[in-house]
Amino acid sequence: MQSKHPRPDLVWTAETDDVLLPFLLSHVKGKSRNNVKSMLARGQVLVDGRPASRFDHPVPVGARVTVKAHVEEQPPALPFPILYEDRDILVIDKPAGLLTIANEKEKVRTAYHMLTDYVREQNKFARVFVVHRLDRDTSGVVLFAKNEETKRAFQEDWDQRVLRRGYRALVEGVPQPPEGEVRSFLRETKTHLVYSGAPGRDAKEAVTRYRTLAAGGGYALLEIDLKTGRKNQIRVHMSDLGHPIAGDRQYGAKTRPLGRLCLHAHRLELIDPRSGGKRVFAAREPAAFRRLCRGGESS
Repeated sequence: MQSKHPRPDLVWTAETDDVLLPFLLSHVKGKSRNNVKSMLARGQVLVDGRPASRFDHPVPVGARVTVKAHVEEQPPALPFPILYEDRDILVIDKPAGLLTIANEKEKVRTAYHMLTDYVREQNKFARVFVVHRLDRDTSGVVLFAKNEETKRAFQEDWDQRVLRRGYRALVEGVPQPPEGEVRSFLRETKTHLVYSGAPGRDAKEAVTRYRTLAAGGGYALLEIDLKTGRKNQIRVHMSDLGHPIAGDRQYGAKTRPLGRLCLHAHRLELIDPRSGGKRVFAAREPAAFRRLCRGGESS
């Protein structure tokens, strides 16, 4: 059986000043215009050793143009930044609109599924484990473990282990006073709507602290700290305050300026069970939160 030799790269030296697409069309034989455009898009074309993908890239006289016969496929980039990674944990800045884990309707487009693919690029047997989660519409810091032992260690006494859960929220209007505390008992309807109600067996006490960072243009940017971690706690309490989170139609918002719920988990401080030391993971809120306030911070 004859061995197959890989095709060589194609190389030319420009004899006159030219532009990349016309140059390629005149030199690459047996390929259509669309084929040549695809080569550019795939990163197969180099000019003087540097990748060139623009159709109008200049090709001066004497330039060396290379069309690579093969381009190594790169794994797809994650659609979110990794804030921290070591052998045991992964911390990401989850975008709004992405599930942390699968639900009955969506199994694949989740942070969990994407990170599983990511770790398996290095080790096909690797796994990730969810330590905590954010709602689909909330962006920000989420912690995953790379092994079950680490997951259990972080989740054990989670409420005592977490020192701070800091959020930034863009709300409608400006709260008065500019900082304070909201405390109520949260209940949930059969349709899973959480609301503040009377204390009782099925009610859970919730405490939220807030502080105004910037205000203007009909909005305020708030720093929010959870003293308890109840479902939809911030959304309910901002609505109770009379200043629902922008984009939160379910809890009374009249505007949706960014096409999303304007809530971001920007800071997670906790005790690392591996070292016993304090760890801080942070992701700044979207710049558009501040732009909508038309101004700077008050602190």
